[in-house]
Amino acid sequence: MTKLYVGNLPFTATEDAVRALFATHGTVEKLSLITDRETGRPRGFGFVEMSNADATRAMQALNGTDFGGRPLRVNEAQERDRARSPRRF
Repeated sequence: MTKLYVGNLPFTATEDAVRALFATHGTVEKLSLITDRETGRPRGFGFVEMSNADATRAMQALNGTDFGGRPLRVNEAQERDRARSPRRF
């Protein structure tokens, strides 16, 4: 399983729309669009989990393509180093 970072999403993007976009390249196992903790508004990025082959295909096909008037950034997600990124209160 590969987790993809999907950046530069329009703030109007819905989970259904993003799922439909990625489903043309394989089976979407998991999808999450990130929202601001305080306001609940979309932050313009999310994560999609797909099988390794499907994720590679989706990454190559969708990176840089227009979605809702914005060029998507799609690449393999990097694990966050939680020890170096303290939580803001």
